[in-house]
Amino acid sequence: MADLVQHPDEVRVISQRFGKGAAGIETYLALGGYQSLRKALGMKPDEIINEVKTSALRGRGGAGFPTGMKWSFVPKESAKPKYILVNGDESEPGTCKDRLILEHDPHAVIEGVLIAGLAVGARQGFIYVRGEYRYLVDILRKALDEARAKGFVGKKICGSDVDFEVYWHTGAGAYEVGEESALMESLEGKRGIPRIRPPFPAVVGLWGGPTVINNVETIAAIPHIIEMGGAKYASYGPPKNGGTRLFCLSGHVNKPGVYELPLGYPMKKLIYEVGGGIPGGKKLKAVVPGGSSTFLLTPDEADGINCDFDSFSARGEFLGSGGVVVLDEDTCMVNFALRIMKFYQHESCGWCIPCREGTDWLKKTLTRFHAGGGVDKDIDNILYLSQNMLGRTFCPLGDAAAIPTMSIVKKWRNEFEDHLHGKPCPYESRVWPEPALA
Repeated sequence: MADLVQHPDEVRVISQRFGKGAAGIETYLALGGYQSLRKALGMKPDEIINEVKTSALRGRGGAGFPTGMKWSFVPKESAKPKYILVNGDESEPGTCKDRLILEHDPHAVIEGVLIAGLAVGARQGFIYVRGEYRYLVDILRKALDEARAKGFVGKKICGSDVDFEVYWHTGAGAYEVGEESALMESLEGKRGIPRIRPPFPAVVGLWGGPTVINNVETIAAIPHIIEMGGAKYASYGPPKNGGTRLFCLSGHVNKPGVYELPLGYPMKKLIYEVGGGIPGGKKLKAVVPGGSSTFLLTPDEADGINCDFDSFSARGEFLGSGGVVVLDEDTCMVNFALRIMKFYQHESCGWCIPCREGTDWLKKTLTRFHAGGGVDKDIDNILYLSQNMLGRTFCPLGDAAAIPTMSIVKKWRNEFEDHLHGKPCPYESRVWPEPALA
């Protein structure tokens, strides 16, 4: 995937410093870095929160919860320390935007943590990085050392009376710790399994203290919001869906890459104009709109939907994490469902029975089915198993496995029927013509 792709419709906010050497603090400062922190130090906590509310920024990790509202849930007074926790455990298949932010603009994340801390009264922040992103740890460590040497992190930041420490932590390659309560368990040195809620992290979080947990992209937007003002940031997107987001476009498209576009951007335009359409002029079969845990879209559904949280929720869909995967007409949807389930079965922490047993049974059934051993009742059993996982697990991983499976069975049931009774896969058994000689 090309990292720094450009398109005329892009609005460079989060990515404006990409490719400019801003991972080094001198370049970051020359490009206006840490000015938002200085500005925030002169603001009251409620003023910072209200600016973020005005921006209509919503969580970019997948849930889309209003960021300013989440911050306002943190109690003003607390007997225990408050914390800012950045979720950089980017493990959703099809999603790779946080990697670019941490690689090209790590100081924006650090600055965002500091501003978030000022808003809620926290004085410690943690940036939790996906285990497979080991090389990013070196970049982040260097950025933190530079920020500390310049007085932006540590004692009396920017010459103020505020002390604030920021630390990095790396995972061990577990998708499960992308769930916020499992993330806290891992950071505390325990097995990364989810907590039962309530209480919620804003009240009882990391080490029992009130905790704000935001995704990397969400936190990286904060300095830009303070700099330009919440109203300006909100103007980039439709009402209640402020700003831009990084869309990770992959699969069967001519121009895969990570693009920063305004929220509300048409899905069809994203595929055919930004992504350059499907190779070979093939037809579109399906779209994964926001990482593998979302409902898949048919071509008709993709044709009439805009990429913002409210447009998706109005149709009972999820915008998710911004990982858009395009599937062409030659894709076997049974095999695609199997590949998704293999991932979730492997990543299930095994704590709760519906997820542990459900993903295993679905993987086994789909494996047999795709191999030609399927029978009529399997199709309904796959749907039944998925439906009985949904909403019955301690964390959303069970939902993440069930949702795409349900949508594939319901929308492409005909492909399951084509595999029945020992029939070979009609897509993988196809004899392809030899390429024409020049």
